[in-house]
Amino acid sequence: MFAPVEWMIAGRYMRARRQEGFISVIAGFSLLGIALGVATLIIVLSVMNGFRAELLGRILGLNGHFSVLSQTGEMTDYEPLSQTLRGLPGIVAVTPLVEGQVMATSGNRAAGALVRGLQREDLRQRPTVAGNIVSGSLDAFEGDSVLLGSRLARTLGVGAGELVTLVSPQGTSTAFGRVPRMKAYTVAGTFEVGMYEYDSTFVFMPLAAAQLYFKSGEGVSQIEVMVDNPDDIRRARLEIGAAIGPGKRVFDWQQANSSFFNALQVERNVMFLILTLIILVAAFNIISSLIMLVKDKGGDIAILRTMGASRGTVMRIFFITGASIGVVGTLLGTGLGLVFCANIETLRRGIESLTGTELFAAEIYFLSQLPAKVDTGEVVMVVGMALGLSVLATLYPSWRAARLDPVEALRYE
Repeated sequence: MFAPVEWMIAGRYMRARRQEGFISVIAGFSLLGIALGVATLIIVLSVMNGFRAELLGRILGLNGHFSVLSQTGEMTDYEPLSQTLRGLPGIVAVTPLVEGQVMATSGNRAAGALVRGLQREDLRQRPTVAGNIVSGSLDAFEGDSVLLGSRLARTLGVGAGELVTLVSPQGTSTAFGRVPRMKAYTVAGTFEVGMYEYDSTFVFMPLAAAQLYFKSGEGVSQIEVMVDNPDDIRRARLEIGAAIGPGKRVFDWQQANSSFFNALQVERNVMFLILTLIILVAAFNIISSLIMLVKDKGGDIAILRTMGASRGTVMRIFFITGASIGVVGTLLGTGLGLVFCANIETLRRGIESLTGTELFAAEIYFLSQLPAKVDTGEVVMVVGMALGLSVLATLYPSWRAARLDPVEALRYE
């Protein structure tokens, strides 16, 4: 498609001499702009993907994909209903549980907490918790014992084997009024899932102890259902809705977290549009540098035309010159972005140690580590967009070079 002489001349134009240094500087900034734009887009999209995947994994690891709730209060017929749900296709786990808000205290320290009562076997089936025990053991999770989030345990100053007191606002009525319900529990262990909200508020309790504490009798607050494919919930929702019968409703994870994940998607789209402007500005720099190069090389173009070079040859020479800037910048930016994503947590810690500041506070961003998940399709899209803009940026200057009149160019040489 391109003749060797066209590559040779284009390569010569890209190696500027002293009098052409300013044009070379503009071309260099264009290359750098495209590289930074591509790298930034890949990094931001990968971090957004990783952020969503980590949040989704932790949210769905602690909360079921579906929640079956009674419309009349406590659910007393949960055992036969649980067996029915376990028999449905695609169901991974069914967990009856009791849930309630409490205040956890130890000494003169206190913090709000969410208690979830479930059986030890059901808790073992949740690797998000069972696989992240940092102290104590699940074997001690029985009787009057609890499992605390690591940040909540640090807030209260307690560890495995120590006592923590839970205070429920649903107190007992006495002659002197309603008295809050208080009971001390032994800390069986602590867990750390890496999500600030859960590590600082969640308390797990054996189901029988939770039923006794919240006075739910033989009932449960809800039944959580885990499915094999949480992204395909429509089919499972219909099957679960048909199995539970009247008087109950189904609540899925997308309904529970719709506003949060919609906000993430909107932010991701806006960031994509904003960062694309970096590549667009670099493409305009390619146009300006090529136009200046065409004006500077007017005499060379005229000589080539008088020697028999066609307009197509001249156009291809400048097309190769401009496109090379875009291709090299895109490849450089892609490599830089992928290397950055592969080492993003190490780089974050290095920057924090150098500056003495915390760049990724768990209290604000929910997660304790900066995640990055590279999506091959998105990388290909970014690379294709950068190459497309670079190619489009070379068309007009190349056409101008091909349309240059040799007589007019040589007249002013």
